[in-house]
Amino acid sequence: MVLEVLMEVLIPAIMAQIIDVGVAEMDMNYILLMSAFLILTALLSLFFGVMGAKFGSDAGAGFSTNLRHDLYSKVQEFSFSDIDRFSPSSLITRLTTDVQRVQQLFTMSIRMFVRSPMMLIFSSIMAFRAGGVLAMIFIIVLPILALAIAIMVKITYSYFNAAFKGYDRFNQVVGENLSGIRTVKAYVREDKEKVKFGESAENIRYNFTKAQKMMAAMSPLMMFVSYGCMIAISYFGAKLVNVGSMDTGSLMSIFTYTGQILSSLMMTGMIVVMYTMTKPSMERVAEVLSSKSSMDENEDGEKVVPDGSISFENVDFGYKEGSKVLKNINLEIKSGEMVGVIGTTGSGKTTLVSLIARLYDTTNGRVKVGGRDVREYNLDALRDSVSVVLQKNTLFSGSVRENLQWGKEDATEEEMKRALDISSALSFVMEKEGGLDYHVEQGGSNFSGGQRQRLCIARALLKSPKILIMDDSTSAVDTKTDRKIRESLRRDVNSMTRIIISQRVSSIEDADKIVIMNAGRIEDVGTHSQLMERNAGYRNLYETQTKGRE
Repeated sequence: MVLEVLMEVLIPAIMAQIIDVGVAEMDMNYILLMSAFLILTALLSLFFGVMGAKFGSDAGAGFSTNLRHDLYSKVQEFSFSDIDRFSPSSLITRLTTDVQRVQQLFTMSIRMFVRSPMMLIFSSIMAFRAGGVLAMIFIIVLPILALAIAIMVKITYSYFNAAFKGYDRFNQVVGENLSGIRTVKAYVREDKEKVKFGESAENIRYNFTKAQKMMAAMSPLMMFVSYGCMIAISYFGAKLVNVGSMDTGSLMSIFTYTGQILSSLMMTGMIVVMYTMTKPSMERVAEVLSSKSSMDENEDGEKVVPDGSISFENVDFGYKEGSKVLKNINLEIKSGEMVGVIGTTGSGKTTLVSLIARLYDTTNGRVKVGGRDVREYNLDALRDSVSVVLQKNTLFSGSVRENLQWGKEDATEEEMKRALDISSALSFVMEKEGGLDYHVEQGGSNFSGGQRQRLCIARALLKSPKILIMDDSTSAVDTKTDRKIRESLRRDVNSMTRIIISQRVSSIEDADKIVIMNAGRIEDVGTHSQLMERNAGYRNLYETQTKGRE
């Protein structure tokens, strides 16, 4: 690009020589020689320009690829609390819209940020060389122009920053609407959702319009300066030519250099505009890249979990500073036990089991697995020993086999069928065309809720974990199938510590112990018969749920 600029700057100088020497003295040989030199210079400029564009395109595409890769890798390192802090919709915006804008700026900048300053410097040197005092016009104009651009940039930055924050809300509205489209239609909320969408889109439009109006003033400003310079050069240049202080060819070259200088200024102005528009995106991308996970992965930690015993010692936890979701939790679970957890909505059941796999870290106290604080383990090793079937089941597009291999990549067909049998999923899978190779639509939409839950249980079992956590993961399954799954879990995987969270007493009544949660505390712990005898709330819940069952 530097060589391209040098060639472009030489062309007006060669033209001036052709006019002032060749034409003035009627020297045809000189004209032909300099014309050949002019053509060669133009061809070299073209060649260097094409090569600059090629390498610039390669660099721009490679940069955006690396940036997306690093952003996605960083997000994969985040803990649940980090994702909560940024919000999924904001992370999606940063990975898509923000990266795209940064890529556009980068691709333009690597060419224009070299070309425009070089053109400005070289053209100014040649203009002063050819025009002398006439080039002083630029010294007066350039500071005024730079000051005007700086003022515009400062005003517009706040609008662009607000607009990009509006994209987060916009993506959140769209994401929620599309993922919950069945609920929207069931409650006839289409018009309300349109209003919500319109408000988020209007916020973006308002801020972008304000910013673009300010930026639109830059073009007429540049044109005013450009034509003003041309008029001034024409006026003073004509006087200099008349008195013999300047040759005609030199004056023509001054006009060309003026065009190059002002063009480079306009390009620089465009880069400044692009930078102002992109700076909020750059900061948002940089915020993710520079963030450190709030959870230490402890890469040098213990890599072997000896057994599935669990201990909660004076545990407090809150998602936000100053709040407590769990309060003074003390609980002992022996390796191989089946433990039921029950409680009202919001009592802290899911939060309790999330601490076992270090999806979150405790605020106070500690959680032990296999006799060691969970923070002493290497994070990957700990989570490989704990399988969690979350309340919201997720299947990925692909085949049933590929989804099961999330639990164990090299699982044999026999191992897969055994896991499916324990989770009461084998029969309906084998009835599908292709069996294990049956295609799973995005989100598992071609399976019922209960079928998705059973497939997720099978996937978790394939890990052969020390601890299996089922967070209300049979809520969409009928009671007969639920009992069959529990019997299989007790009979076929009795070496695992099994923790079952449920709203149904029937799902946990045969557990070795049942934990009753209430308002973030453990209200009671005991077997079904013990709790029926001493805990009135548990007894009332059981009687309410089983009333008329006989």
